[in-house]
Amino acid sequence: MATVDIKNLKNEVIGKLDLADAVFAGPINEDLMHQAVKQYLASHRSGTHKTKTRAEVSGSGKKPWRQKGTGRARVGEIRNPLWRKGGTVFGPSPRDYEYHLPRKMFRAAMRSALAFKLKENELSVIDVFSLDDHKTRPLAKALTGMGHSRKVLIVDHQENENLQRASRNMTEVELIANLQVTPYHLLNAHHVLFSKAAIQALQEVLSK
Repeated sequence: MATVDIKNLKNEVIGKLDLADAVFAGPINEDLMHQAVKQYLASHRSGTHKTKTRAEVSGSGKKPWRQKGTGRARVGEIRNPLWRKGGTVFGPSPRDYEYHLPRKMFRAAMRSALAFKLKENELSVIDVFSLDDHKTRPLAKALTGMGHSRKVLIVDHQENENLQRASRNMTEVELIANLQVTPYHLLNAHHVLFSKAAIQALQEVLSK
């Protein structure tokens, strides 16, 4: 069974935590992680792309000239797609890109992402994210002391107003609840910080 150090915000080791083999010792399925990331990004597409068809562009529907006898090509209206400022043929229209992965696939992707982060030494456990106030500077100082200056994901198990307000001004820090985290969040961060309660609750769910 793998273990990980439990640290405080001063980067001091205050204990050890056993990690479930069912979550952190399994194979790393890169294809499954790719599918989970692709699904997450697709679900967040706005899908508002739109071009106008010949029925929607401005212009008269009157036939510009008679059909025969002019020596020019026949044409029905100036909104013809072949003409400048005409309608678009087979252009994009608004649509919803969202789709869902089966629960077993999503949980397997989560286990793979967690195992990958642990293998790469990009996962840490903090005993509790206790901040005296909502100011950003103490949190930034704590993260710098841990050696985390690049994109950091913080996963907490409960609502923490001081942590929320302290982290929202930091562009390189993202805060998310433990049961809302996805493989995309894990893989998109250079380092993941779990609270002790958050990782215990998450691995309990993923062990089922």
